[in-house]
Amino acid sequence: MLLLSRVVWLSVLCAVTLGCPTIVSRSQWGGRTPRNRVSLRTPVQYVVLHHTAGNRCFTLASCSQQVKGIQNYHMDKRGWDNIGYNFLIGEDGRVYEGRGWSTRGAHAKNWNQKSLGFSFLGNFSRRVPSAAALNAARRLIQCAVSRGFLSRSYTLKGHRNVNPTSCPGDSLYRVISQWPRFKA
Repeated sequence: MLLLSRVVWLSVLCAVTLGCPTIVSRSQWGGRTPRNRVSLRTPVQYVVLHHTAGNRCFTLASCSQQVKGIQNYHMDKRGWDNIGYNFLIGEDGRVYEGRGWSTRGAHAKNWNQKSLGFSFLGNFSRRVPSAAALNAARRLIQCAVSRGFLSRSYTLKGHRNVNPTSCPGDSLYRVISQWPRFKA
């Protein structure tokens, strides 16, 4: 438990003292062109955190491959216009652009019009993401606030708080439930 508290504290310190995390653009990770785009009216009031429940990734190449696979699944199998998340977070500490800041996501039914959806790449049911990923997520939230895409009085939620699912995994959920502005 002491280690978890230390990780949370370091995450807060990094989010406060550093600017926006490294964001890998769609063109940099090889994203497909969306079929359609619906604007997201910002600033939104909520951030919904997810996990992809897939494989781990620790490099630009492996995380880019994971994001491409998720986009293909969302577009080809689910029939969505694009990848569902606004941003995805790798254990390499990078953030991968999904739909971006100003496009409505497809990540949480009945919440997409009022939230940004950030998903950690990997399965976090039994383990927590790397410190680099947790730091990137905290910085991404602060970046959204500082750029005016997320309300300063935002509320943080896990996917399970808005839809019936086990997402974002039990281990990750325990971490984010300790973050400021979290509300089940």
